[in-house]
Amino acid sequence: MFTLAFSPCPNDTFIFDALVNKKIDTEGLEFDVVLEDVQTLNEWALQGKMDFTKISYGVLPLILENYKILNSGGALGKGVGPLLISHQELGIENWEQENQIAIPGENTTAHLLFTLAYPNATNKKFMVFNEIENYVLQNKNSLGVIIHENRFTYQQKGLNKVLDLGEYWEQTIKLPIPLGGIVAHKRVDIKIVKKVDRLIKKSLEYAFEHYPIITNYVKQHSQEMEEAVMKQHIDLYVNDFSLNLGIDGKAAVVRLLEVYKNIHPNTEIDFDNIFLN
Repeated sequence: MFTLAFSPCPNDTFIFDALVNKKIDTEGLEFDVVLEDVQTLNEWALQGKMDFTKISYGVLPLILENYKILNSGGALGKGVGPLLISHQELGIENWEQENQIAIPGENTTAHLLFTLAYPNATNKKFMVFNEIENYVLQNKNSLGVIIHENRFTYQQKGLNKVLDLGEYWEQTIKLPIPLGGIVAHKRVDIKIVKKVDRLIKKSLEYAFEHYPIITNYVKQHSQEMEEAVMKQHIDLYVNDFSLNLGIDGKAAVVRLLEVYKNIHPNTEIDFDNIFLN
């Protein structure tokens, strides 16, 4: 049995539903499945805890010694990046130095994209992604970087967009936004890793065949979310890059790693051993 971890967000449960609930032939593989928020998954990846896990690409440079990126199951795309938001009453002049910015985890893609756009901002507070909207509401001189379903709810709460960080990446880098990926620990036999990669793709193909039906598995892990928001979430974060990274997807990941290395020049990155071949 192998450990498998991913988030309870609709894009992940949509992708993995058929695999973990054996709606497809798992070819004899069994998984011990754990669902956690992305910050926890990143921390576990730093510890090498899981055999297979979802991670934010922001933590990838720190785990490449132990993990390789799979071709399937990830989240890349266009128009799907994190947003920098503020309270409507906030005057944003000189905010980079003066105002606190809530960010969904230190080793996250959201943090890296924010740093790319605002390299001089240092007053950061790291927290779980679904707490950020309320934090900004309660702290009117703060800003927040929001991801996932919060992209669809912040305006309803009286918050406003300062910058679409994904749009900034796309305009600057000219590649899709690498948000999260599935990685396999190098302790797992490579034949098993390739099989799991193939099964994740089959699981997603099964999900696409039955979409727009939202399964009970997706719903039970999105209890506070309306079904329309679940579909928005899936439509934004699950696409052809989730089936296979492909040339552009891999190029985007490499570019993100290069951005990280520019910010952290002492980090050693073996660019020849990032992906599952």
